[in-house]
Amino acid sequence: MDFCNVRKWFPLLLLFVCSAGAAFAQTADVASELLQLKQKVAEAQMAGDNAWVLTSAAFVLMMTAPGLMLFYGGLVRSKNVLSIFVQCFYLMALVSILWLLFGYSLSFSKNNAFIGGFDYAFLKGVGGAPNTTYAATLPHQTFMFFQLMFAIITPCLMIGAFAERFRFKALAVFMLFWMVVVYFPLAHMVWGEGGFLNAFVGPENGVKALDFAGGTVVHISSGISALVCAIYLGKRSGYPGPQFVPHNLVLSAIGAGLLWMGWFGFNAGSALGSGALASAAFTSTHMSAAGATMTWLLAEWAFRGKPSLLGGISGAVAGLVAVTPAAGFVSPVSGLIIGLIAGLFCWFACTKIKATFKYDDSLDVFGVHGMGGMLGAILTGVFATKDVNSALGDTLGGVVDGNHGQVLNQAIAVGITVALSVVGTVVILFVVDKVIGAKATVDEQEVGMDIADSGESAYHPA
Repeated sequence: MDFCNVRKWFPLLLLFVCSAGAAFAQTADVASELLQLKQKVAEAQMAGDNAWVLTSAAFVLMMTAPGLMLFYGGLVRSKNVLSIFVQCFYLMALVSILWLLFGYSLSFSKNNAFIGGFDYAFLKGVGGAPNTTYAATLPHQTFMFFQLMFAIITPCLMIGAFAERFRFKALAVFMLFWMVVVYFPLAHMVWGEGGFLNAFVGPENGVKALDFAGGTVVHISSGISALVCAIYLGKRSGYPGPQFVPHNLVLSAIGAGLLWMGWFGFNAGSALGSGALASAAFTSTHMSAAGATMTWLLAEWAFRGKPSLLGGISGAVAGLVAVTPAAGFVSPVSGLIIGLIAGLFCWFACTKIKATFKYDDSLDVFGVHGMGGMLGAILTGVFATKDVNSALGDTLGGVVDGNHGQVLNQAIAVGITVALSVVGTVVILFVVDKVIGAKATVDEQEVGMDIADSGESAYHPA
């Protein structure tokens, strides 16, 4: 090669090499900046989702204390109001401790189709990193804590059915075993990885049931178990009679308002993020509560001549219960329809069915939570649509998506929940009753469970 030609082209070659190097360096800088941007976006999304779900967890705890305490406390007679409060506080503590020790692990670690294992016992491995199976944009500890709030309120719902006649010492033992035998297996089957009733991460041979926020796990289990307890214990001394009226409906109305508000955390928080799905669940929840309030009041107006505050707040809770399994799968219009049906359905259960079979469900837990939960689970199979929740795809939507088989899946889930709740409750209650004695004596009921169990009274003469 001619040396002069080399000298001629060398500057151009050097310029090309330098330009390529600069371009490569610039490309590397852009790639690095893009990676940093993605990391910042992911961190921002996690921060937003984490803030919403932690807030929702606080809302759900507020449903128990003070929401449910006030709601139930106002509905019982004045000599039993503190017994409601102390039972709720005890259950908040008991369930929290069980959850940390092994409850969360039995509910959400992978083992078999019916119960989890002990991988998360003592919350081992439950920290700041997400568990991508359940919530890819939340710290695992946030997901765990949010689920704890559901575990707390479920046994608290039950106490309304046997209020004014269940001894505290018997309840303390009964609820411990009920959580282990009934709640933890149900939570695993419906929500846990590999759970038999889990539509999204369940086994191939399982039942693909939909339960967005606890229609089966929370409401059907507590409502059915509450009815079993009410029937087993028998009626309150002197029931029925004119003395069995709410002692303070003002407290109950305040409690119902807190429940309605807290239910937004219950249902919309179950989206496990702060995006559009949370908004959909939020809206359908509110519409269902409004619809059920309306139809319960109209039913009272038509059949007893006057609408009542008690009817209004009962209807609101019925609508909230019924939409719980459906909230993140249905449109606002479907939410309203679910509520309109639930108001009439639960009113009928609390008045006509209860009067026909003459059981003493003190505060209508079965009529509202048991019957409302079953209704909502079935209607989820009717109204669930991928237009609201794309995770349903082409196979998990309800009748509105052309999938009539989903109603059968929902019915099977209801049947399994009822069976486990009945059998587990009967066995545990029978043993506890024989060993400790579950039902308060006539004298204890006469003086009131506040004095009989705690030795204190809510009200004192001036």
